[in-house]
Amino acid sequence: MKTVLFAAMISLLVSLGGTPFLIRAFRRLGFGQRLREDWGDIGHHAEKVGTPTMGGVMIIIAVIAGYVGAHLAGGSFGWAGGIVLCTMVAMGVVGFLDDYIKISRQRSLGLNKTAKMLGQLLVAVGFTVAVVTHTNAPTTLSFIRQSALNFGPFFVVWVFVMMAGTTNGVNLTDGLDGLAAGSSTLVFAAYIFIAFWQFRHGPTTCAIVPGCYHGIPDALDLAVVAAAGLGACAGFLWWNAAPARIFMGDTGSLALGGGIAGLAILTSTQLLLVVLGGLFVLETTSVIMQVVAFRGFRRRIFKMAPLHHHFELGGWPEFTVIVRFWIIAGLAAALGLGLFYAEFLSKGGPPV
Repeated sequence: MKTVLFAAMISLLVSLGGTPFLIRAFRRLGFGQRLREDWGDIGHHAEKVGTPTMGGVMIIIAVIAGYVGAHLAGGSFGWAGGIVLCTMVAMGVVGFLDDYIKISRQRSLGLNKTAKMLGQLLVAVGFTVAVVTHTNAPTTLSFIRQSALNFGPFFVVWVFVMMAGTTNGVNLTDGLDGLAAGSSTLVFAAYIFIAFWQFRHGPTTCAIVPGCYHGIPDALDLAVVAAAGLGACAGFLWWNAAPARIFMGDTGSLALGGGIAGLAILTSTQLLLVVLGGLFVLETTSVIMQVVAFRGFRRRIFKMAPLHHHFELGGWPEFTVIVRFWIIAGLAAALGLGLFYAEFLSKGGPPV
């Protein structure tokens, strides 16, 4: 537990203390936010043009510092945590390229859809190869535990679906100041509990405790990564909360999505992520519904998608939308943890 707390504390301090330096550096370099297409009908969003972006760089640095620092203070490194960490960095690189193209070419569009998906696919393939060769993680479908449905060689396809879905979900949520950072903090908090619980009820306790978890590689190490993610997001949120002094950009949203998806896969809570990340699912679904309705029927279901913009155009102040969506994200994470614990009890685990 000490290692988990150290990871959260170190990443929080690095993110909280380092972000102001990044803000000043990016301002000098002219790394400012461009006018996005989805801001056209929301007048006050034009005020955000020029705000430093690519703050996800500091989130990644803080996660690495928290993870490495916690292990240097005590504990041993594990393959699972390292794989998730590398996945966050790799996804962050894809996002960084997208952000840099926007800035360097003075436009609101970065990588095209094909290039971005190709980048996500390469990361998913690398993640799959590393997991299969260096961990004992199962290649099966899971809700809270692995099922009998083994993907076999098609596991890489499922990993790509998980990675692309989660990264794009966080990216779509990152449309209001602090919304994605705050929501991701809550999901990482849930995964600290899940991974640490799996560590405490792992195979070594099977002889005395029913309901133990099999096939969870380096569960404590995964809890450390989740703690580092929580600290990094919380520290960044201090500067990203409305009115934001810096945005995370695709660098941050893709890195966070990759890390969350990696945690879900390695803790065998793949489908539970749909509940834990309920807000990301809600935002993504709103975009899908809007696109289908407009292309198929030339009608709009929402005033604007993603969903947070619909409520803004409906007259809700930006901060009201943010706080209420944080509440939704918190309730989703709490429901997911409730389902996780209820499943443990159903397997004969002792109530705590």
